[in-house]
Amino acid sequence: MLAPAGVLILSQHIERHYAAQLLATGAEGVGYLLEDRVAQVEEFLDALERIRKGDAALDPEVVRQLVVRSTHGDPLARLTPRERSVLATLAQGLTNTAIAKRLHISVSAVEKNLNAIFDKLELSHTDGYSRRSWRS
Repeated sequence: MLAPAGVLILSQHIERHYAAQLLATGAEGVGYLLEDRVAQVEEFLDALERIRKGDAALDPEVVRQLVVRSTHGDPLARLTPRERSVLATLAQGLTNTAIAKRLHISVSAVEKNLNAIFDKLELSHTDGYSRRSWRS
């Protein structure tokens, strides 16, 4: 019986979708390197050996781009379910007191959640401006 073959993708550009898809398979012995790494023979041979052993070999730039995408791709993904509920009621124009009443939480919990939402969505606080309203 043949041992399963590893997969090494060599690419001139980072295709985050393909890199994420490759890693999501859960397969052993996979790699994604930029073609520039092939010019560095020792690193390339090391990557091939890791893949042969069933490990992963990922270009540092690919990893960086995947991490950036996962943390910055969808800002709403950073919100907790409670923060999403607070944001949804805020979007309806409700006051903190009305939000608290609708969600059955305290006004201070609403304020805490709103501050977390504004921070996670990187809506900075500037004197004289309300973070509760914005223009598109």
